[in-house]
Amino acid sequence: MSVNKSKVSKIHPSYVQQYDVYQERQNRRKKLLKRRLIFFAILVAIIIGSLTVYHFKQREIHAEKLEEYNQLKEELTHLQNLEVQYKEEIELLNNDSYILDIARTNYFLSKKGELIFKIPDEDPSY
Repeated sequence: MSVNKSKVSKIHPSYVQQYDVYQERQNRRKKLLKRRLIFFAILVAIIIGSLTVYHFKQREIHAEKLEEYNQLKEELTHLQNLEVQYKEEIELLNNDSYILDIARTNYFLSKKGELIFKIPDEDPSY
């Protein structure tokens, strides 16, 4: 058996070394690129997460303030109604005939020759 050995020519070792250095440099660049992308992705995720949390907190605060505003608005309308009633009562209390009517009903004062009968408050069902 004869072995046919073909001759393979060798590439210059300097070219092979340059190619290996080039490949290493490319691998390092890829690693650095991956690290930078991961770092920025984490940074963006943290920023988006914190903004989301802040947004929901602000929505909650807004809802509370809106509820408080509505309660205070209702209280304001109630107090305005009371103010109107009190002004009407003040005007009536400045009227002498109204004061006399109150004195007659609450304190049983009467006019001359008038008799007052107090009827007990009972249920007139029978």
